[in-house]
Amino acid sequence: MYAYLQGKFTYKSPAQVYVDINGVGYEVNISLNTYSHIQNLEQGKLFTHLQVKEDAHILFGFFDKQEKDMFILLTGVSGVGAATARMMLSSLRPEEVSLAIVQSNIKLLESVKGIGKKTAERLILELKDKLGKNALDANLSVHMGNSLEQDALNALTALGISRNQAENAIQKIIRVEPSVSQLEDLIKKALKAI
Repeated sequence: MYAYLQGKFTYKSPAQVYVDINGVGYEVNISLNTYSHIQNLEQGKLFTHLQVKEDAHILFGFFDKQEKDMFILLTGVSGVGAATARMMLSSLRPEEVSLAIVQSNIKLLESVKGIGKKTAERLILELKDKLGKNALDANLSVHMGNSLEQDALNALTALGISRNQAENAIQKIIRVEPSVSQLEDLIKKALKAI
């Protein structure tokens, strides 16, 4: 029904944002991934998905279309509701979820709160074929999500740290402290995490 909302962010929290569009405020549920992208913005665009239930209409917002598409795929799996899908996208980036499913990485999926072994297996069973070709083409290795992360990765590898070890350390810091916005801080924290 709503493809996206574009307006002023009048209220932001890690779980919700209010978008003011010409004096009408929309309450939009978001993931930590989306929050990390919009936390310093006063206005912007969120791709949306409206969930209609018997007792409520709930609007979910996403920073990019890739996250929205992943949310819709996840909620299409039996036993995975909107809250679980949002938790997955708060813990992992969409490309990480996709790669975990394609590579049958049950341990990574289980690391998300609310995902047990059976649910992880069901996600892999139902989504592996749908995600397979696209995930392998786009993600031969999990790419860093933005230039800050890429710059930190380049700096760490220049210091002699293996790419895999550097990627893991950076992702750990981003998950634990999504507000890190300075390259120097990210590098220092990643070095401590290694």
